[in-house]
Amino acid sequence: MLDESLLDTPEALAEADHRALLRGAAEAGARVRTAARHATEAGVHELKPDGRPRAILLAGPGAAATCVADLLGTLAGAACPVTRLAPAGVAPAAGALRWELPGWAGSVDLLIVTTPDGSEPGLSLLVEQAYRRGCTVVAVAPAGSPLADAAGAAHGLFVPMAIAPYEQDEQPPVAASAPGVLWALLTPLLALLDRIALISAPPEELERVADRLDQIAERCGPAIATYSNPAKTLAAELADSLPVIWTEGTSAGPAGRRFAAALAELAGRPSLVAELPEALAAHNALLAGPLAASADPDDFFRDRVEEAPALHARVVLLRDRPIGGLTAAPAARELALSHDTPISELEPEAGDELVTLAQLIAMTDFAAVYLALASGA
Repeated sequence: MLDESLLDTPEALAEADHRALLRGAAEAGARVRTAARHATEAGVHELKPDGRPRAILLAGPGAAATCVADLLGTLAGAACPVTRLAPAGVAPAAGALRWELPGWAGSVDLLIVTTPDGSEPGLSLLVEQAYRRGCTVVAVAPAGSPLADAAGAAHGLFVPMAIAPYEQDEQPPVAASAPGVLWALLTPLLALLDRIALISAPPEELERVADRLDQIAERCGPAIATYSNPAKTLAAELADSLPVIWTEGTSAGPAGRRFAAALAELAGRPSLVAELPEALAAHNALLAGPLAASADPDDFFRDRVEEAPALHARVVLLRDRPIGGLTAAPAARELALSHDTPISELEPEAGDELVTLAQLIAMTDFAAVYLALASGA
C-alpha cells in the first residue's frame, strides 16, 4: 500500500530514504558535471582517434550497464553498433560473473567496461583478453579498484567514476538503478563518443544536460507538493497498479526501459514496456483481460475493507519527438480508455535529443524513488 501522506512530508521522506535515492536524483546535474570533469582530466578530449571503431562492445554488471549500452546504442544509431556483453555465472556476485569477447572481436573494435564496483575478477580478465586481441579498452569504475589496475596494464583509458562522499562506504552497495550511478557511468562515455565522432556531446551540451537535470530536481524535489510535482503525481497514480509503459520517439525507448528497470530494482514493482505502435497490438489482449480497470466480476457491494486492492493496469505514455512527425498517441489513448484503463503521459520540453532524453530519465527516476519510499520498498 502506498502511503500518500508521506509524499507531502519532506522530513518523513528523508527518514525513509535509507539508500540516499532522493539525494542521488537531486544531485544528478552535479554528478554529470563531476563526471565530465573526470573525463577531461583522464584525457578524453586529448584523444586522437584513427577513425571510428567497427563495433563497440560494452561489459558490466546489472541494470546500470544494460541501460548505458541501450542509451549509447540509441544515440549512436547506425553510425556504429553497440552490443552489451551479457555475463555468465552461477550468481550475481562480483566474484562469480564472467564475460567473454565474441570470436570476431579484434583490433578495429572498442571494448567499454562500466561498473560501480570495479572488483569483479571477470571484468579484469575480459580486459586482459581484449588486450591480447588488440581491442582498444576504455573503463569507467571507482578509482583504486582492481579494474583500474587492469585497464592500466592493458594500456587502456581509465576514467574514475564520480562518487559522492556519502556513497564511498555505503553498505550495502548503491543500487545499480540508482540515479547517481547511471550519470556517473554514462557521462564520460558520452564525452568519449563525441570525441570519436559517433554522437554530438561536446562539453557545452553536457552542461545543458546538467542544467536540465537541475531544473527537473527543482520541479520534482521532495519540498514540492504532489499536486504540482509530476514525479510525485505519477508515483501516486501507479500505486496498486501494473505499469504498462508505452514509448514513442527514438529517445523515449531507452528511457522507458530504464524506468521499468528502476521500478523493479528500487520499488520492487513489475512493469511491462513496449514501443508504439507495436505496443497497441502486443498489449491489446492484456488491457482487455483481468488486469483492465473495468475487470471486477465480483459483486459491487462486496466488503473490500479487509482485502488488498486488485492489481489493474495503468498505461504510462512516454513521448519524445515522433519519427517523421507520425504519432500513434491518439490510438494509444483510445485503446486505453476503451478498456477503462487510466493513462499517464510525460513529454519533455523542447531541446536537443540528449537534453530531452535526460529530462525523461530524470522525471521517471524521481517517480520510481517516490514510489519506493512511499510503499516501504
